[in-house]
Amino acid sequence: MTSKEMTESSASMGESLVIQKIQPSGTLAYRFLKRLFDFVFSLCVSVVLVIPVAIVCALISLESPGNPLYAQERVGKSGKTIKILKLRSMVADAGDVQKYLSSEQLHQWEVERKVDDDPRITKVGQFIRKCSIDEMPQFLNVLNGDLSVIGPRPITRDELEQHFSDEEKAELLSVQPGITGLWQATDRNAATFESGLRQKIELRYVRNRCFRMDWKCFTGTFGAMFGKKRTGR
Repeated sequence: MTSKEMTESSASMGESLVIQKIQPSGTLAYRFLKRLFDFVFSLCVSVVLVIPVAIVCALISLESPGNPLYAQERVGKSGKTIKILKLRSMVADAGDVQKYLSSEQLHQWEVERKVDDDPRITKVGQFIRKCSIDEMPQFLNVLNGDLSVIGPRPITRDELEQHFSDEEKAELLSVQPGITGLWQATDRNAATFESGLRQKIELRYVRNRCFRMDWKCFTGTFGAMFGKKRTGR
């Protein structure tokens, strides 16, 4: 083993040890009931949404040929790599960012993985994003145990490395990421990684999560989805 490999291995082991030292916030009863709610609620939602989601999938394929569903790679609890499901809201070749984005938009994409006035978004995609319908398939991720209904939003490994210190990483990865959370229910797109506000919001949830906090996130999400100030992007 080379010295570089030994260094990388030690760093990886060190990070794992830090993560193991951080206990998930909330009592044992809270965590048990939270998982029970996640499973029952997600099962019910999945059954109810089968036909509506099928209709949306058909509309997506009609406007922009291709698979209406896609998987995004994210970091889950304890640093595990997970793949979250989404309804496709962009053109099929949206991964070719150089083809569609300006230099300014490319910079924003590199930092936030989101772009204002993204030209890749389809008409159907604009609607399902405003109402956060594109994330409905993630209830299957909850049933699988990769996500919770409420939690810090799952982020990419690059975002984790760029915007969180080692201590903050350990805290963030000590809990299950969620379909929605405090960031989505409050400042959402106004709070970015670049400004430092999003990190503060996500960590505030992790450090203070409880039934009351989860209820605030749950009800606040409906305002973000259907209220006058909905800002899905």
